[in-house]
Amino acid sequence: MTTLTHATPSGTSAASGSADRPASRARAHADGMAVASFILGLVGTLVLNVVLGPCALVLGGLALARGTTRRGRALLGLALGAADLLLLALLVTTDGTVSWHLGA
Repeated sequence: MTTLTHATPSGTSAASGSADRPASRARAHADGMAVASFILGLVGTLVLNVVLGPCALVLGGLALARGTTRRGRALLGLALGAADLLLLALLVTTDGTVSWHLGA
């Protein structure tokens, strides 16, 4: 019994090409999570740190666990998410509020 495979445009068989696609797709999702973690952590230092800080922490951790190629961005996202929560704790203890305000 013979197995039929058809060639893809790159010259490799379809069976070997399809095995690489899920891994590269998962890596692309992990890279997107790393970037999202960084952006949410950065925006969270200014607004909605109670929501965006934990989101940045979760996405950064997931990106690192899934083997992202953007490891630096995931680590920055984790650091900024932690800074968001520390900033929230500082605001609550000093002013008794969870929002920024400038002036007296």
